[in-house]
Amino acid sequence: MNRDNISALLTGVGVVALIVGFAIYFNNPEINKSSLGNSDQSITSDPNSNNGISSVGLSIDKSQFKKAPEFTGITSYINTNATELSDLKGKVVLVDFWTYSCINCIRTLPYLVDWNHKYSDKGLVIVGVHSPEFEFEKNKDNVKQAVTRFGIKYPVLLDNDHGTWDAFQNSYWPRKYLVDSEGYIRYDHIGEGGYVETENAIKNLLSERSNQQGIEISNINQTKLTVPGAQSVDFNQIKTPELYFGYQYARAQLGNIEGFNPDKTVNYTIPTSNLKSNVIYLQGLWKNNPDSMELVGPDGKIILSYSSKSVNIVAGGKGEITVKEDGKNTQTNNPFKGNELDTEGKLNIDGQRLYNIADHGDYGNHHIEINAKGSGFKLYTFTFG
Repeated sequence: MNRDNISALLTGVGVVALIVGFAIYFNNPEINKSSLGNSDQSITSDPNSNNGISSVGLSIDKSQFKKAPEFTGITSYINTNATELSDLKGKVVLVDFWTYSCINCIRTLPYLVDWNHKYSDKGLVIVGVHSPEFEFEKNKDNVKQAVTRFGIKYPVLLDNDHGTWDAFQNSYWPRKYLVDSEGYIRYDHIGEGGYVETENAIKNLLSERSNQQGIEISNINQTKLTVPGAQSVDFNQIKTPELYFGYQYARAQLGNIEGFNPDKTVNYTIPTSNLKSNVIYLQGLWKNNPDSMELVGPDGKIILSYSSKSVNIVAGGKGEITVKEDGKNTQTNNPFKGNELDTEGKLNIDGQRLYNIADHGDYGNHHIEINAKGSGFKLYTFTFG
């Protein structure tokens, strides 16, 4: 066989192999995943397309995709009377598992609000499944206040007993599933980030739906890297993990020699030397609850050396806190002033939610001191950004 024939044969074999490879990739939910800190089962888009939507002209083998389970054990509804997944057949559905005091969830919400605004009239339905981490997050009034605060207009389902969470075999806050118009889970993203990939997957499923139903969709904007209200976070520079105050939730011991004493009230004293970073220290009379520390005396103190750009607390009860950072009061002209503190570094606790108490211009090592007043004040977690 001459060289030209050999080249032609090899070229033909290469083309066939390429076609088979693409077919396997685009139809296999296990192969089509990202491993960069999250799990993505994605639908790719045509980078040469004007709006990021690929043309879906071939039938798709969905035998390897799972059918989305029905919403199960929902205890209440917000922004809807009732929503069943089966009622949404023919729509593209984004199922978002979240809980309102979770900082990771909160940082994703501006993107969800943006997508709901852009695509709800083009066949997308977003359903927020609120699966609580803490007992106070089961309170419908608390969730309704959060829905209003975050500008959420799409349906929110209260999954207080984690029935839907379990049905989806979920283990993460936040987590997003994209369900196509025939009820198959076509995309799965764990955690924050991946916003461009997620939006491209939305647009591709909307395009697929329009082709199947003979509906023309237009005027879909380019995917945005950022949206109004979104926070930028570099996880590689956050050196302090989430820290829990409740003995059932805690992943690390307290710095105090007294340690955790389940369901007991303890008079804590902060050591005078050898304080460790990324460890909580308490002073005063505190009750050890399963999910929190509750101030029993009239005043108390919490100190922590941490490494990040911003600090949040999840707190509740009634009381007032005053925050110092690096030995200084948080005044208006200081770069570390928390978003919710007044000019004297003070904050009145007005409900069970997340509060931002320190916000720097850049990542670094810092020491924070919280002075609390008011018996009944509760602290659940420190979270960082």
